[in-house]
Amino acid sequence: MRFDHVGVATRDATALADLFGGLLDAPVAHEETFHDMRIVFLELEGGGYFELLEPDGGGTIADYLDREGPGVHHVALAVDDLPTALDDARDLGIDLVDEEPRPGAWGHEVAFCHPRSTGGVLVEFVEH
Repeated sequence: MRFDHVGVATRDATALADLFGGLLDAPVAHEETFHDMRIVFLELEGGGYFELLEPDGGGTIADYLDREGPGVHHVALAVDDLPTALDDARDLGIDLVDEEPRPGAWGHEVAFCHPRSTGGVLVEFVEH
């Protein structure tokens, strides 16, 4: 596994992309609307991304922002074999949000580990 990205929930991805783009010298690498959110990926020098998550109507990010406010939503780790990563997590007693891989942003397969089992951190596995 290796670091892939940190997901940040925001109500204004454009403003935050401008801020972090300037602060981190991180250009926009990809943008899309996916399910109920607008997603902007800023590419970090040396590898990895800042993923900005803005609600597009209701949905999970809107609910998260109402409950928790803006900020770090999740940490994503790139894996070579997502089903095996999920099996390894299960073997360690980690509760999963996703029992099976599902489609994620940028056309990648993803699955999340529940934060109650990972020290309060929502962990995403992503297979490129």
